[in-house]
Amino acid sequence: MAIAVMLTLLFLTPLFYYTPLVVLSAIIISAMLGLIDYEAAIHLWNVDKFDFLVCIGAYAGVVFASVEVGLVIAVAISVVRLLLFVARPRTSVLGNLPDSTIYRNVEQYPNANHVHGVLILEIDAPIYFANSSYLRERISRWIDEEEDKLKATGKTSLQCVILDMTAVGNIDTSGISMLEELKKTTERRELKLVLANPGAEVMKKLNKSKFLENIGQEWIYLTVGEAVEACNFQLHTCKPEESQPWNNV
Repeated sequence: MAIAVMLTLLFLTPLFYYTPLVVLSAIIISAMLGLIDYEAAIHLWNVDKFDFLVCIGAYAGVVFASVEVGLVIAVAISVVRLLLFVARPRTSVLGNLPDSTIYRNVEQYPNANHVHGVLILEIDAPIYFANSSYLRERISRWIDEEEDKLKATGKTSLQCVILDMTAVGNIDTSGISMLEELKKTTERRELKLVLANPGAEVMKKLNKSKFLENIGQEWIYLTVGEAVEACNFQLHTCKPEESQPWNNV
């Protein structure tokens, strides 16, 4: 194809000298329309609207400006998407699936039961300076909403907040500061903060920052189920120190 293009540019371009521009434009437009994959665009729209936006942005940039502009638009939209995902990670409330010790998102599994007096939150991203403030505010709103809900129903007041950190692959100093502030907030509300399944890298940094001593190793557990059992033990006996801690720190 490269050789054919070279020979055309060298020897055949004089033949197109007297061709009207409208004809040349029609040839270019016809060739361009053949490059458009409508089915792929429809597939992107059905699967991920943001990917479709990237596709349309690149297409518009190439058509109305140049290939370079189209690439810049596509890369810029992709970077914005990445920053949004990092700065606003997904958090969700977990509930217990009936007849099991498995805890899942209550929105994804409507049959999951809330644990009375316990709020279980899942953080689905590493905790960095870019999202630590958002996570602190979001968790505080979850706590406020849960307390208001329990007061309205007249059920047991909120006693424990469990953070499922299975998906937290890493944490920086801003994230650790966020956890420290969150612990102070829960203590002012007379709530107990519990961590479930933090990773090895996270545990290493929490240990070096003395946060483990602050929260107490007896409130760090391998699974959400064990954390819930410890919170239930506190609710019924008010002796949380007798619960089984996670010793593999």
